[in-house]
Amino acid sequence: MGSWKISQKKELKLKNPVFIEGLPGLGNVGKIVADILVDELDAYKVMELFSHSLPNSVFVNEDNLVELPKIEVYYKKHGGKDFLFLTGDVQPMDEISSYEFTEKMLDLMQGYNCSEIITLGGIGMNEIPDNPKVFCTGNESKFISEFAKYKVNTQLYGIVGPIIGVSGLLVGLSQRRKIRAASLLAETYGHPMYVGLRGAREILKVLNKKYDFNISMRYINQEIKKFDEENDSESVAKHTTLNQLK
Repeated sequence: MGSWKISQKKELKLKNPVFIEGLPGLGNVGKIVADILVDELDAYKVMELFSHSLPNSVFVNEDNLVELPKIEVYYKKHGGKDFLFLTGDVQPMDEISSYEFTEKMLDLMQGYNCSEIITLGGIGMNEIPDNPKVFCTGNESKFISEFAKYKVNTQLYGIVGPIIGVSGLLVGLSQRRKIRAASLLAETYGHPMYVGLRGAREILKVLNKKYDFNISMRYINQEIKKFDEENDSESVAKHTTLNQLK
């Protein structure tokens, strides 16, 4: 079992912060949302987490140098409220390390008297959804009901399977610590190479309403347009190649 090393960039004095998690997963929906929140709100990095439980690989960056996979926490005060955002390149690799990581994060959040936890993710569909729905579950009915007014579907039983990884464990394990938590899940295509930008956009809309983030949709709309154009070009190229082979 690997221990988690936390490098804290700045000492934090927080008042009942909201903790929002967006690590890689289905369609990378959660990560897309968390990264946009960090960029658009100009949040700054307050800690890095590392463990030998992370995948045994490195990434090549824009400078053509290698980087170890990282998980980071960012902070921003917005509307008089403290927010912490968890994002990164990867998730812990196995069940034990996933539990260990989640407990470590909950230790931190409990120390900060965290008021609520929001986890973000995707629901894998057999076809690409044109208008993805957002679903919400959690560890407290009253908290879940707060999202219903934002046109979020709170009837998940029989529709959504197990919520795997940190996104699920944060909601489940936080119940033992009396921290209310909810998971926002957007429909996305279940293919491992698919990027769930449309689902991410729908979750952003919900968070905008819930926390008055006022995040512009311009950037993600541009990314969706670019993604669609690239995929249309690939489809044409494949179709042309198939015709030439006939």
